[in-house]
Amino acid sequence: MAGRGPRAVLRVRPFRRLYTALVLSSFGDWLGFLATTALAAQLVDSFQGKAYATGGVLVFRLLPALLLGPLAGAFADRWDRRWTMVVSDLLRFVLFLSIPVVGTVAGRDTALVWLLIATFLVETVSLFWIPAKEASVPNMVGPERLEGANQLTLIATYGSAPIAAVVFAGLSVVSAALGNGFDYFRASPVDLALYVNAATFLFAAMTVYRLEIPGGRHLHDPDAPQQTLLASMREGLRFMGGTPFARGLLVGMLGALAAGGAIIALGRLFAESVLAGGNAAYGLLFGSMFLGIALGVALGPKALGDLSRRRVFGPSIVGAGAALTFMALVPNLFLAVFATLLVGGFAGVAYVIGITLLGLEVSDEMRGRMFGLVQSLMRVDLLLVTATTPFIAGAIGVREGPGGISINGVSVVLLTGGVLAMLVGVLSFRQMDDRPGIPLRTDLLRRIRRRTERSYAGTFVALEGGEGAGKSTQLRLLETWLRDQGHEVVVTREPGATAAGGRIRELLLDPASQLSPRAEALLYAADRAHHVAEVVRPALERGAVVLTDRYIDSSLAYQGAGRALGVDEVARLSQWATEGLKPDLVVLLDVDPVVGLSRAGDVPDRIEAEALDFHERVRQGFLDLAGADHDRYLVIPADQPPDQVLARVQERLSGVVHQPRATSAQLPPPVPVIP
Repeated sequence: MAGRGPRAVLRVRPFRRLYTALVLSSFGDWLGFLATTALAAQLVDSFQGKAYATGGVLVFRLLPALLLGPLAGAFADRWDRRWTMVVSDLLRFVLFLSIPVVGTVAGRDTALVWLLIATFLVETVSLFWIPAKEASVPNMVGPERLEGANQLTLIATYGSAPIAAVVFAGLSVVSAALGNGFDYFRASPVDLALYVNAATFLFAAMTVYRLEIPGGRHLHDPDAPQQTLLASMREGLRFMGGTPFARGLLVGMLGALAAGGAIIALGRLFAESVLAGGNAAYGLLFGSMFLGIALGVALGPKALGDLSRRRVFGPSIVGAGAALTFMALVPNLFLAVFATLLVGGFAGVAYVIGITLLGLEVSDEMRGRMFGLVQSLMRVDLLLVTATTPFIAGAIGVREGPGGISINGVSVVLLTGGVLAMLVGVLSFRQMDDRPGIPLRTDLLRRIRRRTERSYAGTFVALEGGEGAGKSTQLRLLETWLRDQGHEVVVTREPGATAAGGRIRELLLDPASQLSPRAEALLYAADRAHHVAEVVRPALERGAVVLTDRYIDSSLAYQGAGRALGVDEVARLSQWATEGLKPDLVVLLDVDPVVGLSRAGDVPDRIEAEALDFHERVRQGFLDLAGADHDRYLVIPADQPPDQVLARVQERLSGVVHQPRATSAQLPPPVPVIP
């Protein structure tokens, strides 16, 4: 349904501002990584010293996760999240700014020591920033938009890396040019990048400061007993260990990350010893891994559609493990690149599902601790995989096995990792399955049929708009035009196109009816379910053109926006009622509520009698839906003459309506609409 994807999430203004801060912080993280590793190599002269200094920076970046990850998550649940993020960004600004300053006033040995200390402190502060941000997003965007928000978050996190690399290269060129005239830049070519890096965190802090971020300390009862920070952390660990869903989610995310980390750690050895390639082959494997992650994050949720995220999380990890196993068994460059792409894709899907489920299923008061623990354990997991797998592969070596088969330690480790990932995926599925007793293949086949098969030969067109928009006039004109072209045309409406629907319509529109907003929405959904089953779908299956006066979008606008029930909740209800049946084209006749209501009858029905601000919300709701789905909508100002409106609709329909199956002489008589 419209309104769930990344574009819809960006229309939420608080999230858009937080996302700006995230982009700046992610860009600063990558730029800082490049600048600090480059500076570490610059501060020593020997090859061995450069290797140790660069490795030391990497170790000091990962070390805080081993020590402080769960503690940082507990902090995010007990303190105001906005201030946590602001202070964290300001501290990172000061720390990155201090690195070139200390390098200027101190010797090289002192500068290197401070670089390692500052790196440790920066990563420590980042551990507090990340769970505060992750725990805030669900409260900002709501449950239905959370997956789209997480897609954007991951795109910003990993997509900013190549941008940072380009900027770092550009700043290096600028610094070299400045070095021709200034001794400072000649002696310290990396400092310009560090200054720019520090500035990104200052701007991020200023952006977050202007936000009101829900969650954290101010959501809790001030009179409730306050836990110590350590007690809060222990409670989070008990929750993760004692809740099957949380346990399965954690194990699965670690398994998916380990599968990807094994390729990153062993990619160079695999390319050389198994594929008989060199740096080019390694580059292909490395690039395919991150391309696969990007594709999985960007395309996975849309491909999964309405499948239960709990059910597909484990199988996505099984898919990553199976691809890794295949890669280990087939020493072919093309197939290895393809398998790596699949490993990254399945891992990306698992990651975006995992953080979405954390935001949806974990309560706000526990959410920061869960994100902190997960982030910490994922870093530890990556560190262990990348640090140990090369040594294990080296210990196995290359030897001759039974039957003269060559056994390569790299392939053995990758094969073992793939099998373990599949076992982890199965374990996660068993822990998290929310539809026990229903085979997974049933859900998958249903989803595949829905995406690949069109279950009807006809064309479905819905006319939408506020009161007095002129839908009835256009329905008559369109019916005549389509019949003249030889189409079978079924003109229908909501509510009230069936006998049962007529009784529901009387109840819904009777000014004397006293209905709560949710009851009203349920009645519209009940009418729609029966309408689709009895009128719309049979007509579409025999090849007719169905023209309906109102459909799902009316509920989204009237009950979702007008009644303020929430568009996403109403969309989910309507999707279930119609089994996902969408119009091929939605024609929105846009009318000013003042003008439209003036065209209504002398005796307004229950909906027409609503206040003007209700109808203004409805109009804006329609426009928001159209703006989120341009390909399926045609928006036409309703104040134009009817023939001009008809011409616009005819032009658009000419590319949508299928050719008629029969001549006009063979067509059945019109299907009457129950008044």
